Amino acid sequence: MKSLLISIGLLFTCSASLYAQDQVSGIIFIDQNKNGKLDRNEKGLENVSVSNGREVVATDSKGKYTLPVSNDNIIFVIKPAGFTFPLDQHNLPQYYYIHKPQGSPELKYAGTAPTGKIPKQLNFPLLESPEGNDFTAFVFGDPQAYTVEELDFFKKGIIDDIQDKKQAIFGISLGDLVGDDLTLHQPYKEAISTMGLPWWNVMGNHDMNYDVTSDSLSDEGFERAFGPNNYAFNYGNAHFIVLDNIIYPNPATGKGYTGGFREDQFQFIKNDLAQVPKDKLIILAYHIPIVGLGFDEEQAKRLFDLLAEYPNTFSMSAHTHFQTQLFAGNQSGRSAEEPHHEYNVGTTSGDWYSGSLNEQGIPASTMRDGTPKGYALLHVKGNKYTFDYQVAGKDKAYQISVISPDVVSEKYSRRFTVYANFFIGRSTDVVEYRIDGEKWKKAVYAEEIDPDFSNKVYKYDFATEFVAGRRPSSPVLSSHLWKFPLSKLSAGKHSIEVRAVDMFGREHVAKKEIEVVNK
Repeated sequence: MKSLLISIGLLFTCSASLYAQDQVSGIIFIDQNKNGKLDRNEKGLENVSVSNGREVVATDSKGKYTLPVSNDNIIFVIKPAGFTFPLDQHNLPQYYYIHKPQGSPELKYAGTAPTGKIPKQLNFPLLESPEGNDFTAFVFGDPQAYTVEELDFFKKGIIDDIQDKKQAIFGISLGDLVGDDLTLHQPYKEAISTMGLPWWNVMGNHDMNYDVTSDSLSDEGFERAFGPNNYAFNYGNAHFIVLDNIIYPNPATGKGYTGGFREDQFQFIKNDLAQVPKDKLIILAYHIPIVGLGFDEEQAKRLFDLLAEYPNTFSMSAHTHFQTQLFAGNQSGRSAEEPHHEYNVGTTSGDWYSGSLNEQGIPASTMRDGTPKGYALLHVKGNKYTFDYQVAGKDKAYQISVISPDVVSEKYSRRFTVYANFFIGRSTDVVEYRIDGEKWKKAVYAEEIDPDFSNKVYKYDFATEFVAGRRPSSPVLSSHLWKFPLSKLSAGKHSIEVRAVDMFGREHVAKKEIEVVNK
């Protein structure tokens, strides 16, 4: 079965002209006996979308599809709600077939071996899997391990820390699965397989082949390991579109990369959405933030124009190694009251596995905006969404870091400022505080550097003896920080409380006790 669905193909070469343009046909069927083959008593499934990365067609009443193919195509099925694909030994869905008659060009990190002629009939099995319209998914930003040791940090610090892996029905990693060394894709797959869930993957700028001259070839190693880097799937009433939004080399300079899309990607999105009802929740997943952080505005507008007729949309990105909520108003075809929301998710590698080591020898990896390393939980109910951010190694209630001295002088207590880092916060959220149970007061939004993270960096910069671990990166302004002054306090113990209401109307509370001394 795996030989049918993944790109091992027939190992013989042929001329490009022989397979320059062809067609592929097959049947998408319900695999009742789970043997991976279309048996006589098994039925095709109607109205399932199938794509070659540009065109998208729906199967007929007998489950049949026909698509054009050229010398470099991946044929893939767009998972319908209520069904799942067979999984390989790494729990990766087997939903595609790579068609590269001559294989990938010779590269530092290998792509696909020659696949030969397209099969006369390319069938894909589906398994019935009732999932409902309400579900949860794990969302991982940037595992980005540069070494086997860092992959071990990822597994021990994130995967092994998740006690209830069955709280979600699938997971997705938002790119930079590894750090430039594509041979690490295999041990990454082995690590992620231990989640025990179907897992989808996005390509990041550190998952690419850099020894190419065309963007269309930059994904050869990723395709070999994970299949297409532009695809879609459905769960419940949500339609997910996964996109490679990295152009390499940068056409303006011939070097490095830039955020963007190719024409064939826009055509895929357009053709895919043509098959999707307007009442669906459309969730985009890509690596580089599109909203507000320097992405090409014309390209972003063109993408949002394709989504304009869909009232319920949401995007997820990673890449930055900090966490922020981004909103696009008029440029996204939406009003200021209902802008398109992009969640730039915190990373599982945090600040690239930096900082002090815990008792397990795993780096703290606090991000540059003061967000602790962790992952998101995306919750979908019908065509609406919410999310939580889970700090690795902490209780799920830990959503706010209260930053203040533990001990202050009674004489100088007024000179101290308390900071509250509300990890999933945005500037318009209401954050309040009170001391010793008095009346709640509003904290002031502060686009500043998280002082606790600065202190972590200073620990290295002003060390008088050796400090183990990698020095953290220099801090950046936090988009979810508030502050307020301490009042005049008498000697003794005092309680500081902070509460915040997030964009979904949920209240989060944090407490800290400080001591005031008569000195």
